[in-house]
Amino acid sequence: MIANRGEVIWQAKAACRGPHAIVFFPPSHPERKDERMARERIAKEICRTCTAMQDCLDYAIRIREANGIWGGLNEAERKQIIDRALPGPRAAASA
Repeated sequence: MIANRGEVIWQAKAACRGPHAIVFFPPSHPERKDERMARERIAKEICRTCTAMQDCLDYAIRIREANGIWGGLNEAERKQIIDRALPGPRAAASA
């Protein structure tokens, strides 16, 4: 997918860029719950300092990103937002 100009701008100024970006996505090996929670906590702390946080979250929700911390939320937290926004029985069924 090619990003539009607005996406390139927020991504370029995102606080998650750089060597610490690894904490935003699960490792390729199995991760214990306490390790996942610690990794996500670090990523979310970085997000809270980011001026692009809302743009990032909007993007992740729009494309329904299934992995990682985006806009300060993990996969399950973003899914809750998407489910609440869905009209009709699908939203009620997932609650």
